Amino acid sequence: MQNRKKTERFLKNSADNFLLILSFLGSAALAKNHAGISTGFFNLAGWEIYFLICLCLAWNVGARAFGLYDEFRFQSLIDELSVLGENILMQVFLAMAILFVVKTKAFSRYFVFAYCILLLALLVLCKLLLRLLLTWLQKKGHNQSHILIVGHGEVARSFFDTVAVHAYLGYRVMGFIAEQPLLGLENLYRGSFDHLARVLEDEKIDEVIIALPNSATKKIGQVIDVCENYPTQIRIIPDYFKFMSPRFGVSRFASFPLISIRAHPLEKFHWRLLKRSFDVGFSLLLFVTVFSWLWPLLIVLVKISSPGPVFFKQERWGIKNTPIICYKFRSMVPESRDVDAHGRYQQASRTDKRITRLGGFLRRRNLDELPQFINVLKGDMSVVGPRPHPTPMNLEVKDSIHHYHLRHLVKPGITGWAQINGYRGETSDPEALRKRVEFDIWYIENWSILLDVKIILSSIWLMLKGDSRAY
Repeated sequence: MQNRKKTERFLKNSADNFLLILSFLGSAALAKNHAGISTGFFNLAGWEIYFLICLCLAWNVGARAFGLYDEFRFQSLIDELSVLGENILMQVFLAMAILFVVKTKAFSRYFVFAYCILLLALLVLCKLLLRLLLTWLQKKGHNQSHILIVGHGEVARSFFDTVAVHAYLGYRVMGFIAEQPLLGLENLYRGSFDHLARVLEDEKIDEVIIALPNSATKKIGQVIDVCENYPTQIRIIPDYFKFMSPRFGVSRFASFPLISIRAHPLEKFHWRLLKRSFDVGFSLLLFVTVFSWLWPLLIVLVKISSPGPVFFKQERWGIKNTPIICYKFRSMVPESRDVDAHGRYQQASRTDKRITRLGGFLRRRNLDELPQFINVLKGDMSVVGPRPHPTPMNLEVKDSIHHYHLRHLVKPGITGWAQINGYRGETSDPEALRKRVEFDIWYIENWSILLDVKIILSSIWLMLKGDSRAY
């Protein structure tokens, strides 16, 4: 089974590299023709060959990093196309960077555009045709793995339901080995544990899935002993999967297998480095193009609108609950206090009298948050992430909201997934705060550069049109 998966990965990787080379050659020919240079389809200069080699190497590095070829059977088409898009985006950025350095007439933005369109079209078409081919083969009884499930509890039934719903995975359940049949699945009952050897002898079984409770250690050992006398793969479903999030991870430390209850991409150094590079690059671009004229204007407006400092500083919680000083343009009167006479944190409300007239405008357009790009450059925050809450608010709700601390697994952001989905502003309602935490955790577990770009674009749109929850 492992050799089969390696063969699938090799064939898919080879096909993608072939399509990449084909896209490069086609784009190069189109770009040269557009520039008035007559050349053949396969006619490449020396540096152009090195250019192509760099793109191929980058594709393979990106495919490994993004997990494009990992466990192909367990990826839906949407998942695979999403990862494919990330890898193509990396190709585009690399091509633009190389051409910026080389500066050649033949290869311009026209080439990058043509390369992106051709590569995307060819790869998507290839993936769709491959899925259709696999579906057709499975209907004909080919390209299927035959599974025998050992167990009759909740875990066994849940696994069967998953296989039944996701038929495209190419797995077929041949039956159950258990002390008693599963209700409604009596036709798949193959007998008790004493019948296991006979079933493996008489039927073609590719994999045996052991779905027994962890307390049945002795029984699990007996099942393994029987299965190892036959050419079949043995896999064990831990009975504690109910404690895991959908994004759990499996790794190894020396000889010990480790299961992470909640795995997230930003645990890995290369993803943190990519996100940090994006944050710094995007922030510097804004400082050069927008903030150079917008900030002086806002500073003057804040200064003349009401007495007091231009900037507001507040202690909030960052990654790992570390206190950070968060910067904002002041939007309230100077004598405002974070806590009331009873020591409770005072969130800003729609009719809050502490907010100045200019401050109301700044808050509705999220302009008061712009100084937090200083926090981004300092490394305290990211452009996108869970919004940081003031220390008094964290202390009030940290024990009453389930999983609240998980939102501090990553750096906080200027904007976030929860905010563009409507969970921003005042959170005096505990249910609204719980939903915000759920959205924050979903973002952490599903992070990607493309998701960050989507959130940034959505935030800009909300800033331009106005957000009814911004006050």
